[in-house]
Amino acid sequence: MGAALVSALAAVLAVALLSGCGGRPTTHHKPGTGHEEASGPVGELLEAEDESGHRLRQVPRDDAPSAELSVRPDSEDGWNVKVSVSRFRFTPDSAGGAALPGRGHAHLYVDDHKVARVYGSWHHLPGSAVPRGTHKITIRLHADDHTVWAVDGTAIEANAEVTASAGGSGHSHPGGDGGGADKPEGATGRTVKITVSDGEVAPAPGRIEVKKGERIRLNVTSDRSDTLHVHGYDREAQLSPGRAATLTFTADRSGLFEVETHESGLLLTQLAVR
Repeated sequence: MGAALVSALAAVLAVALLSGCGGRPTTHHKPGTGHEEASGPVGELLEAEDESGHRLRQVPRDDAPSAELSVRPDSEDGWNVKVSVSRFRFTPDSAGGAALPGRGHAHLYVDDHKVARVYGSWHHLPGSAVPRGTHKITIRLHADDHTVWAVDGTAIEANAEVTASAGGSGHSHPGGDGGGADKPEGATGRTVKITVSDGEVAPAPGRIEVKKGERIRLNVTSDRSDTLHVHGYDREAQLSPGRAATLTFTADRSGLFEVETHESGLLLTQLAVR
């Protein structure tokens, strides 16, 4: 009887280990921060890479996801990007896990320069990311392990063209006064200014109290290329060395939300929305 009980417990433990993380294959690093490319049985992992260094994961055309892209000016600032997909589902909670068929996220490019990671059908592209003139906007589909979904050796993506007037499309808001961590701005909301240099965040990461419905404008300058991300709102902006990046959104969800950098994994601040 004792041996039978031990065998039964061992079987239950084995099932639990195999079904860890909700039964989802994963590389077990923090969601949204890792860039490990898991091997896994989905499609064929090619040696070819895109311009960002992500390997292509080829799947049969009949099983492949597809994307369509539309871009329209925002009435306040920049552009609203709509991504329509088929045979594909955005899975932000699984970013960094193993590749699963028809799941993942997307990367957004302006003139072949990555500006954001996209976790849903809609994304706001700030006017500062689109200089004056005509530009190509590209959306590219990635698996959770950051490989690029591909067919016949070509990345699965969609393109659109936009023409921006001086200062970008829509109305551009002036920045803060360069003085502190956060600055109330009346009807225009609040500007949070952060600088990252040599792995140090200034001002030191803290907690900012935000009123629900308040407009937040993050103004971040980094000395290295990285990705700015607001957890819970799934908003991102690409950081270029020495250039201030601006990310604007309305804090319409209650809770505590971390603002961090993806590649360096730095906590920049916390937004306590009440």
